Parts: sequence; C-alpha cells; structure tokens
Amino acid sequence: MKLNTSKAAQFVAAEKVNNYAPAIAAAQKALEEGTCPGNDFLGWLHLPSEITPEFIAEINACAQVLRENCEAVVVAGIGGSYLGARAVLEALSDSFSWLKPSDNPRILFAGNNIGEDYLYELIGYLKGKKFGVINISKSGTTTETAITFRLLKKLCEDERGKDMAKKVIVAITDAKKGAARTTADKEGYQTFVIPDNVGGRFSVLTPVGLLPIAVAGFDIAQLVKGAQDMEKEAAIDVPFEQNPCAQYAAIRNALYAEGKKIEILVNFQPKLHYMNEWWKQLYGESEGKDKKGIFPAAVDFSTDLHSMGQWIQDGERTIFETVISVDKPNSTLQVPADEENLDGLNFLAGKRIDEVNHMAELGTQLAHVDGGVPNIRISIEKLDEYNLGQLIYFFEKACGISGLVLGVNPFNQPGVEAYKKNMFALLNKPGYEAESKAIQERLK
Repeated sequence: MKLNTSKAAQFVAAEKVNNYAPAIAAAQKALEEGTCPGNDFLGWLHLPSEITPEFIAEINACAQVLRENCEAVVVAGIGGSYLGARAVLEALSDSFSWLKPSDNPRILFAGNNIGEDYLYELIGYLKGKKFGVINISKSGTTTETAITFRLLKKLCEDERGKDMAKKVIVAITDAKKGAARTTADKEGYQTFVIPDNVGGRFSVLTPVGLLPIAVAGFDIAQLVKGAQDMEKEAAIDVPFEQNPCAQYAAIRNALYAEGKKIEILVNFQPKLHYMNEWWKQLYGESEGKDKKGIFPAAVDFSTDLHSMGQWIQDGERTIFETVISVDKPNSTLQVPADEENLDGLNFLAGKRIDEVNHMAELGTQLAHVDGGVPNIRISIEKLDEYNLGQLIYFFEKACGISGLVLGVNPFNQPGVEAYKKNMFALLNKPGYEAESKAIQERLK
C-alpha cells in the first residue's frame, strides 16, 4: 500500500503539516502506553500480531461446519458488527455470485435495520433452504439485531430442527455476560468472543469479521498477514516522514484546520462500495464529538461523477478527497473494434477497460485539484485478502491517531445512545417511564 499526499500538499504548507509531528508522536505514545481517553478499548492496536495460526485454524474449522451444512448463512449484526465483514466480502466476491452456483454458502446480512418488508422477504427466501446464522452482539439486546435473531432462531429451529439449529447457529458475543451469551450457553451454540477491549468499528480482525469471511471461502490468514505487515509499517518507531498512518493523520488534520470540513472517500472500483461504508462509520463514530470532527462522506466513481461530481467540482470549497486506487484488476477485458464506429469509440479499440478507468481516475483528479479540491491517494496493488488487510489496519491506526490529535476520545460513541433512549421510551420499554412521559409532552 502506498500513500501519496502531493495533490493535497499544495493546498496547505508543508510546514503546517510537519507541525503536527509532535502531536502525532504524543498520540502514538498515548496509544502504546494506554494513557489516552478510551484506553479500555485499545485491543485492536496490536490485534494483528497477536492472532495465532491456531486461532485462524479454529475459525476455519467452524466455517467448514457451516459450509458443509448450509446453502446460506445470515450474519446478524449492525454497525461494526457487519460492515467490516461486508466490506471485505463485497471487495473479494464475484459481483454476480448471487446468480451463480457456488460451493460456499451465500452470505446474507440482517439485523442492521428494522425494515419489516426486508425481514419478511428474508424469511420468505430462507424457508425451505438449509441455512445457518452467525449472531454478532456483545450484549444480545441491541434492538435491530435482537429482533432479527429472535425471528431467525425460531425459523431455523422450525425448518431444520433443534439439533441441527444448534450446529448451524454460532454466537459471537461477550465472554461471560449478556443475553446472547446466556442464550448460546443454554442452547449449546459454538461461540467466539468479542474482546472487551475492542469496539465494534475496530472489530474486523476479530471473529466478528473473520468468521463470515472464512465461511465465504476467503483466506483469512492472508487478510491477517496484510494487517500484520501494516502494523509494522505504522509502528511507533517508524519516523514521521515514513509512517503512512502518521502522514494521513497529519495531512487531514492540517486540511481541517484550513477549513476543509468534509472528507470524501472515493473509489473507482464498484467492489469497494462497502469499504466506503465501513470507513464512514469508523471515522464518523470516532471523530464526530464535542461539536467538531471532519464529516466523512463517500462516492463511487465514475458513477457518481454524473451526479455528485458537479458539487465536488464547483460546490463550496470545504472538501477534500481521499481516493483508494487499485493498480491491477483481477480480470482482463478489452474494448472491441466496431466496423461502423457509430459510437465513435474505435479510438479505444484494443485498450484494456482498466486503462480507460485509470484515465478517468487521473482526469478526475486533475479536474478536482484544478477546482480547488485537495486529493490524497491511497494505492493498493489489487483487490485480494492481503491488500485489504493492509488497508483495514491503515485506516484503523490512522483513525486512532487522528482522533487524539483532534482532541476527542476516538473510542466511545455517546451520541449513538440518544436515539435509543427515545425509541425505548416511545415503545414503553420497562424502566423508561419517566422518559416516555417527557416525550409524550413534547409530542403534544
């Protein structure tokens, strides 16, 4: 993985970026020594290097049981409990795999919304199929996921019987406490632990992400290896000028100080759409506190160049872009020649589709920089497990550093609880009587 900030540096003086070096060094030291705010959620920091071959083998063994007994596996989780896994699966999978037969189960996602039609249609699809469930919830009481798991548990037992349900339902939850742990122990499900010191949005390299990815047939050892190598590249003893996470944290904070309040993550590969979604949660939930923080947005180019491209080119100059660039596609396809050339595209005949895409990428960068949009470029060789592992850890480490430099606790999410309190009060959940009364007064 390579980081190039040259098209952003022309918008902010190098001296201003370098001035962040002491703050970034202090942030890295605080992370390493566990003295920063949120220090009880630093388990992700050295997670890659702590993952053993034996642990990977255990994950793969569970995945094999699900592959052998299921046509489909539903991952029930919300936020960090599903976005990381989905980002990797979408990036690695055949775009039309849902239309093709496969030796591996189809991975479905639920528990990330409360859409009645969605859940009804999911249940309709699963009826008559051999399916399993990976239930991801530390507490077991997260409303969206808990409702979904209640529905799926009943359906699985009704369709496949209690004994098979015990075999194909896996719980990824707290080690000792919570509703999900109690249910798993009572029913005899295989379980994996969400470490207490790893928050959901940093959990891709725990069983939360590794098990669904393994069930889909991908190489989680290579995913972990990529993260391990990036952990070394971003270590505290790597000089500021050579440390990609330190450089990314510095340039984005320097741009923020110059009035660039919105960061747009850009990809030119449709397979990276859910990587954008995972990144938005990682940075939005980590930095958006105390009335400050860069707003994370995302676009899929070249598709969104025909919609959001106008705003990015000519709108308010409060934005900068971070582009994930993939050097090599995994397939080869050329533009064919056409004798009549009615569409005027014979000048492209014989060129790789990817060459056209890269020229669109380069042309967009030049246009946006000319239009006043700083550009940061992150290049990976190709879409595979190793490169995605590097990218995931890069964003995680940079996020922790950047949030501390900004002056917030990057590892909590107090604002997420506000909607839950109101929802529980409106639904008359026991224990929320006072809140319910207050809300009813406000709604009059």
